[in-house]
Amino acid sequence: MDSILGIIPARYASTRFPGKPLIDILGKSMIQRVYEQAEKSCLLTQVVVATDDQRIYDHVKAFGGNVVYTQENHPSGTDRCFEAFQKTEGDFEYVINIQGDEPFIDPTQIDLLCEVCDGITELATLMIPVDSHEVLFDMGEVKITLNQNMEALYFSRMVIPFIKGVPQTEWHRHHNYYRHVGMYAYRIDVLEQITKLQPSSLEKAESLEQLRWLENGYKVKCAITQFDSHCVDTPEDIEKVIRLMNIK
Repeated sequence: MDSILGIIPARYASTRFPGKPLIDILGKSMIQRVYEQAEKSCLLTQVVVATDDQRIYDHVKAFGGNVVYTQENHPSGTDRCFEAFQKTEGDFEYVINIQGDEPFIDPTQIDLLCEVCDGITELATLMIPVDSHEVLFDMGEVKITLNQNMEALYFSRMVIPFIKGVPQTEWHRHHNYYRHVGMYAYRIDVLEQITKLQPSSLEKAESLEQLRWLENGYKVKCAITQFDSHCVDTPEDIEKVIRLMNIK
């Protein structure tokens, strides 16, 4: 297994939820909860928070976490991850971008993604089976179309493939559909390369950064997880996530 760095991008500024990384969840900040869950991974070599805010930087230092300061104007979490990697001591083959707004992320999800980091895989992500018509046709959920090597052919908010002659309410029973779980692994050389790519037409159309990689010929390996992700996007999401995870 190659050496793998887990990076948690954490910005203070947020349109819907300013200061989200520092919000208290049952006695601990969200960023501390994400960090502690990531540290439970059996396969990560090291975990570090990447932030552009002094308050978050000082808070992570206060609870004993690793943190690096990154510039403000990164267009994406991928770019922030690359800068954080450059500022972290160690010899790493892969970086895993861990979402900073999933306070109860399951460490086995991280390990599952680590397992496909075999030196050959360029990029990787997770997906979960779709088991209902409602989820399949939810345009807020990104679906993945695959080739026979479990590599992404396309990511879309629309449903692909179209199933001819079958009612749409039954499509999920006639094809193995998957929706995206937003955590990425990057091989270091590929991470450097993709940060130099210009935004692509498909990326702009769907507002999905990963389509830039596909349009430029990179391969994204996909692994199946059975654990759903529970993000905190608004203050109201906190209680919902606590209930879903059955946290006391």
